[in-house]
Amino acid sequence: MIDLENLTIEDTHEKLKSGAYACRELLEAYLENIERKNKDLNAYLEIYEGVREQAEAAQKEFENGSATLLTGIPFAIKDNILVQGEIASAGSKILGNYRASYDAGVIKKLKKEKAILVGRTNMDEFAMGSSTETSYYGVTKNPHDPSRVPGGSSGGSAVAVAADMALAALGTETCGSVRQPSAFCGLTGLKPTYGALSRHGIIAMGNSLDQVSPFGKTVRDVEIIFEALSFHDPEDATSAPAEIRRIKASPPKKIGVPWHLFERGVEEPILANFKNSMKQLEDSGYKILDIELPFSKYSLATYYIIMPAEVSTNLSRFDGIRFGYSAEAETLEEVYRHSRGEGFGREARRRILLGTYVLSHGYYDAYYNRAVALRAEIREEILRTFAEVDLIATPTTPTLPFKLGEKLDDPVAMYLSDIFSAPANLSGVPSLALPSGKTKEGLPLSAQFMAPPFAESSLFAVGQDFEKIISYHEIS
Repeated sequence: MIDLENLTIEDTHEKLKSGAYACRELLEAYLENIERKNKDLNAYLEIYEGVREQAEAAQKEFENGSATLLTGIPFAIKDNILVQGEIASAGSKILGNYRASYDAGVIKKLKKEKAILVGRTNMDEFAMGSSTETSYYGVTKNPHDPSRVPGGSSGGSAVAVAADMALAALGTETCGSVRQPSAFCGLTGLKPTYGALSRHGIIAMGNSLDQVSPFGKTVRDVEIIFEALSFHDPEDATSAPAEIRRIKASPPKKIGVPWHLFERGVEEPILANFKNSMKQLEDSGYKILDIELPFSKYSLATYYIIMPAEVSTNLSRFDGIRFGYSAEAETLEEVYRHSRGEGFGREARRRILLGTYVLSHGYYDAYYNRAVALRAEIREEILRTFAEVDLIATPTTPTLPFKLGEKLDDPVAMYLSDIFSAPANLSGVPSLALPSGKTKEGLPLSAQFMAPPFAESSLFAVGQDFEKIISYHEIS
């Protein structure tokens, strides 16, 4: 019997290479878990029909000696990442029958590596949410406590890995949509530098913010996925050129902590755990410095002006005419109105209306232009800070995983889940969320680090040190 709970990508590769088990056996073990758990957790919306054929193709790579580290590794794919011939609904009714006509850039790469794409995972509708409760296809539940949310918007991908229904997964981040579910589900999640991973073939929410992001159980797993998927994609206008990616970061030693941002609104177990984690890093040789980020406290407000504006523009294409759900009506205007009114859920409609408002005549300068200017100040502030420290650390989230339905009718409370995520997304820098222990009730705790652009190697270095430190100290 395969011990799925303790598998890593490198260990799995060695087992497949040695013949301890075959790609098909590994896949069947995961499919058995999916069959047993998914009806309760609702992580997967669909298992791809040709998944067993993928496993057989991967096995041939091992037999002829051309297998890579990702060959035969079962991946869960967020429902807004296009896989040719498969449905990609973005968790919405309006795209419920849309089949992708091409592969996303990251999917092309995974297919080339002969990774196994198991299926598409549930998500907040069009990535709008922090709990995976806004999906048209039902809520996803936290495997550590099914009465609680798994985080969002990439909650399905997080649960697939946390519940041993995939060894790795891809999500997308616009503002914490991988790091927050990583924190709630006890995983490692990376938000890469904007432009590091191809955005080609991703159903857009906010073009200047969206980024494909990997989930894993360990830092090394996430590093392997990132290195395999980091390439210049000419199909993506935001993909960074190869020469910009060649940053050789020094080993990180100085970590800046903006303690002033934690003065209120952070639950006590999270704050205590974070202080404990920083103390352990300091005891192991890292220098922990108090830093000030005066503009960054406005990050969430800035994000919730820029993001809805981009949402309003991106979702205007879903009109009931060109593709997706179309309502029957007598006039063209009624087709538009009914298709969008019936096809979009409440949160999507709310953000479309907010975005249309801030872009409207008379409010464009008052809201959108001011937010864009403040975003530039936040980015400059963070980049200046990296002249003094190697990394910036904060808790990943201000709260523990909350109960299903607890914040669904309070959008402001839900939006505050992203308060520590927004600075990295607005500034485009990479950030890594790491498990930092559990509460006495068994709920995961998490810390996150930010690094300068394209200095993911610094995040992986501190992350692997962090894993060793946490493994020798029980945190509760």
